[in-house]
Amino acid sequence: MTLTVTVGNRTYVVDLAGGFDLSIPLDFHGPQPNAYGVPRAEAHAYEDGGFVGDVRHGGGCNFEEYRLIPHCHGTHTEGVGHLAARRISVHTILGGGFHPATLVTLAPEDALASGEAYDPAPAPGDRFLTRAGLEAALADADPDFLEALVVRTLPNDPDKRFRDYMSAPPPFFSLDAMRFVVGLGVRHLLLDLPSVDRTFDEGKLSAHHVFWGVPQGSHEVDEQRFSRNTITEMIYVDDAIPDGRYLLSLQIAPFVADAAPSRPWLFPLRPV
Repeated sequence: MTLTVTVGNRTYVVDLAGGFDLSIPLDFHGPQPNAYGVPRAEAHAYEDGGFVGDVRHGGGCNFEEYRLIPHCHGTHTEGVGHLAARRISVHTILGGGFHPATLVTLAPEDALASGEAYDPAPAPGDRFLTRAGLEAALADADPDFLEALVVRTLPNDPDKRFRDYMSAPPPFFSLDAMRFVVGLGVRHLLLDLPSVDRTFDEGKLSAHHVFWGVPQGSHEVDEQRFSRNTITEMIYVDDAIPDGRYLLSLQIAPFVADAAPSRPWLFPLRPV
């Protein structure tokens, strides 16, 4: 099936059968990614009296219960409810449809040598995704395709799909880089890291605050005008997918929660 769309003043053809799935499948019984050292995600057959939800053990069907933390166990999308005292569900923020998107690849840089800022102050060994790196990667970007920004980081080892991020602290956005992203008008930010912020950041989540326009240290948001932007973390972008312009379909589980497991798809475009 093909779709004809107009973005800006140009028309494109999209092959809906040729999309790229950026999500990391969550294998409850096999290797899985993990952030912050939480217990692994688990699935168990439900049992109640004589009922067992496993056909391998005499049950009439498979009937499992699951335990997971979306923020830690794989691809997830979050909204401003991640910071807000008021409970704001991500499923009420994110609608359907397609979003013009740009995919870029960035090499993290030594934070102390970058000249860019973060709160708390960067420490030896910290690595930034920098404003300078983003400016270079997006120098020729089409503004009409910056509703969503997808960031692939280097090195891009396939073990990102089941990495224990406590064993090697990941890079994160400098505040200069996040302010640049906001200035571009990006509404949906996707990246292949467990967080836009430092793993241990004294609970400040400074880059999250910048992206959602919530003052640092505050958890109050305007009830009528809160940010409708989203952040999707722990994606995986295969090396075979080239940088450039796409349409993004951002699919989430309809959890009434600040974050939900998600399945982002990128669809290539061909100018008419």
